[in-house]
Amino acid sequence: MAEVHIIGNLEGGEGFSSPNLSCKWTLETGGAWKLLEGSKDGQTQVDHPLDEGMSHWAHPIDVHYAIKGIQGWPKLSVQVFSEDIYGRTQLVGYGFTHLPTSPGFHKITCPTWNLTGGMMEQVQSYFVGSGPQLLKEDLIASGADRFRLQTIASGTVYLSLFIVTRNFAKFGIEA
Repeated sequence: MAEVHIIGNLEGGEGFSSPNLSCKWTLETGGAWKLLEGSKDGQTQVDHPLDEGMSHWAHPIDVHYAIKGIQGWPKLSVQVFSEDIYGRTQLVGYGFTHLPTSPGFHKITCPTWNLTGGMMEQVQSYFVGSGPQLLKEDLIASGADRFRLQTIASGTVYLSLFIVTRNFAKFGIEA
């Protein structure tokens, strides 16, 4: 079988409404993809930047897949959280990006968005500190019903990844 290695890191994020960020991430693939080694999901630590600029995570991503075809090429979905001074976490952004199909080094930016909800949810968010959240996390990358959501731009997550392919020509796979 052909193989794909994805090696790199989740560098950090910036432009969010609150500092002290962490990120939960998931690699989503199609049915023709089999995970051989590594973890397809994870969570970073919370970074408390001194200047409230970019939060740096430097969280490693290292996965190895065996594939039958390029259908279902990996997408990375992220959920970014902010922690307040009392240790409470609040969701501040959702995002996803398609990973590059070409081998080599790639710097990737993943724009994120957040739900706004209706007027009642916005008032509740202001006073309670918690905004609306998705009930189904698969909507982040699928887009099936995402057009129905009321959203606003949130911030940006940065990644640095190496994509390594093996045996593509041998098994007749063209990326």
